[in-house]
Amino acid sequence: MFGIGRHGRRDAMFRYHPDLLAAPVPRYTSYPTAAQFGEDVGAADMAQRLDAMPADARLSLYVHIPYCHDICWYCGCNTGAATRPRRLSAYVDALEREMALVSARLGGRGRVTHVAFGGGSPNSLPLIDWVRLNHQLLLCFDASAAAMAVELDPRRIDRAWIDAMAKVGVTRVNLGVQTFATHVQQRIGRVQPAETVAMAVGALARARIQVGFDLMYGLPGQSEADLAQTLEDSIRLSPSRIALFGYAHMPRLLPRQRRIDATELPGVEQRFAMAKLGHAMLTAAGYQAIGFDHFALPDDPLAVAAAAGRLRRNFQGFTEDDSDALIGMGASAISQFPDLIVQNEKNTGAYREALSDHRLPAARGVRRSADDQRRGALIERLLCDGRAACGDLAEPALLDRFERIGLLRREGDELMLQPGAAPYARSIAACFDTYLRPAETRFSVAV
Repeated sequence: MFGIGRHGRRDAMFRYHPDLLAAPVPRYTSYPTAAQFGEDVGAADMAQRLDAMPADARLSLYVHIPYCHDICWYCGCNTGAATRPRRLSAYVDALEREMALVSARLGGRGRVTHVAFGGGSPNSLPLIDWVRLNHQLLLCFDASAAAMAVELDPRRIDRAWIDAMAKVGVTRVNLGVQTFATHVQQRIGRVQPAETVAMAVGALARARIQVGFDLMYGLPGQSEADLAQTLEDSIRLSPSRIALFGYAHMPRLLPRQRRIDATELPGVEQRFAMAKLGHAMLTAAGYQAIGFDHFALPDDPLAVAAAAGRLRRNFQGFTEDDSDALIGMGASAISQFPDLIVQNEKNTGAYREALSDHRLPAARGVRRSADDQRRGALIERLLCDGRAACGDLAEPALLDRFERIGLLRREGDELMLQPGAAPYARSIAACFDTYLRPAETRFSVAV
């Protein structure tokens, strides 16, 4: 946590070090990362962890809806077009079966503290199907007191959706805004008038549901002025938290991105300037910086957790969710236990087939060794708190260059990121990644 928190103000001027930003690094929403997942981990491992769940465990549930009505060209998510009602209905049937299977394995053990619906866009489903899934959650899990978050497409929010979310206890909605600049929206295949977003924010506020925005920089045809205007418009709407991500252009891995004209993408130096601008504008507006790409108003649970030293990082990014285990349900959803990370079948057909046979759909993952767990904890604390005890894991030769230019300070085995280090935090964390290769092509650049 590199803004205002328990370690004081640390938002000094960010300096551009192109050599440090050029190397691709993971986002470290897990360690090991998904690049290390293999097919030697699967349903049997998932079943074993569920069977061994302690009775008093705190559980977090993630429900993945891999559909959108319109596929945005920039998107890196596992999602398809919500154009066939029968396919959507069959998917919801499979999700209900998975919830029942997981619940049977748990046997009443564990208390759910957080529920998150992500995608895709959960509101690509017919509302009645989303209500069905919530009913099944309550039947299968002790989740009546859980905080609930839902990712939504603001173009498809209406009064019925808002009323339903209020009734089932949704506490926060995250809106995929990305940019308010019309000419940029046209270049990424996501046109949504600012008035549409503003109406959604107003209606959600009246229902007492907190709102978060996802914004992006580094988009095709996007200038610093475009980003500044989007930030001004966002600040005016006062979402309780904002995630400002750099667009990752990886058309080799994501064919839909081939529709984006790469010649119109800002370069690394301009991307850095945009990230720096976002940090300056949002903190000046009263948002607290959480890492370098998340921002929250002081009373938002994310900022409260950061100030108390309880910030965590998982597949949803920075989070206040401090559960003992994350159970992902739906095609491609990822579950995480202290010694295991496991992912469901990515293909929705294979996912449905497994559940038709009453099998858990877990298909790949990685077992976390004791060394993995130590390194993962170090990376998480470094990214969340800006400091961590590295013990005997430090390799001085890798850390020296960051220390020489004033981004890192070491006192014994304690590592402390210095003012201005936030853009390089992932690069510093990568010094502890034993799996990362020098010529890595599976990850985006650090900013």
